[in-house]
Amino acid sequence: MLDPARAALPQAARRLDPGPEIWADEVRIDVETLNLDAASFRQLTEKHHGDGDAVRREVLGIVAERGKLQNPVTGSGGMLIGTVAEVGPASPLGLSPGDHVATLVSLSLTPLVLTDGLERWDGRSERVPARGHAILFGRSIAEILPDDLDPELALMVMDVCGAPALVDRVVREYAGRPGSPAPSVLVLGGAGKSGSLSLAAAGDAGAGRRVAVVRDGAEAAQLEGTGLADEVVVADASSPVDLPAALGTAGGPADITVVCVDVPGCEQPAILATAQGGTVVFFSMATQFAAAALGAEGLAADVRMLVGNGYTPGHAAHALDLLRRYPAVRGLFEARLGG
Repeated sequence: MLDPARAALPQAARRLDPGPEIWADEVRIDVETLNLDAASFRQLTEKHHGDGDAVRREVLGIVAERGKLQNPVTGSGGMLIGTVAEVGPASPLGLSPGDHVATLVSLSLTPLVLTDGLERWDGRSERVPARGHAILFGRSIAEILPDDLDPELALMVMDVCGAPALVDRVVREYAGRPGSPAPSVLVLGGAGKSGSLSLAAAGDAGAGRRVAVVRDGAEAAQLEGTGLADEVVVADASSPVDLPAALGTAGGPADITVVCVDVPGCEQPAILATAQGGTVVFFSMATQFAAAALGAEGLAADVRMLVGNGYTPGHAAHALDLLRRYPAVRGLFEARLGG
């Protein structure tokens, strides 16, 4: 920890020491690919008006200054894949040198050095070919990449694997109530990575009506006919007027609303789209949690609000299983990978 000098956890620290020497419980990874989280990539792209070179320069500057990849505006980072180079004798992670892994902790708390100037990245994609090293702490999480999937496809899935795991838990909680009907589930951003996996997880867990909100006709066409949602609605998820109105023809407010969009301003629309006594799950780093709490109060909304923290035991294996079992989900991911 370099800044602040007082004790602080790595995510809260402004700057980390990314040196290659590891402590007894740490692991050093040779980096191959970074995956920027969607909210961070969108913010950088919009800030630089789509100028990929400027985005690349800023990412390099952030890592050089902070010793980690933590967007100073969104506070978020992403994750990476690489090969284990060295394992400390007291590491509890169960990894060995040569293991091909994806880290399941944010780059916003992972010591990181980049050595190639990101020369192979055009700054226009969330996936970043890279060279350098990263350090995993004793309480980090990493998963060995499966042999049957393209590593970058697996990385995309693991990047959002916390969402379907928590959705599964919440839906099963509702579905398990004696005498209660199957809960309705609304996913904002249903054609995205976390959104499509959340729809699949909700169905597996016993959801009733599933509604996906997408931003345009192209995304609607991707979902219609896949069986992932009973209704696909085109609406502005950040509009407290348009979203509830659009949902009027799709069954109205849902028991469970899952926010998977990477744009700000969706807090109050999500609350309005949720039935009294329902649950809102926020799975976007663009969420302003003060706005969510105060918005619910101001709307006299009796809703439970959950923050998706990205970790639930078994989350990576669960998400990969959904990808394998749902061709529609895999198709959406592979289309993104190809794009």
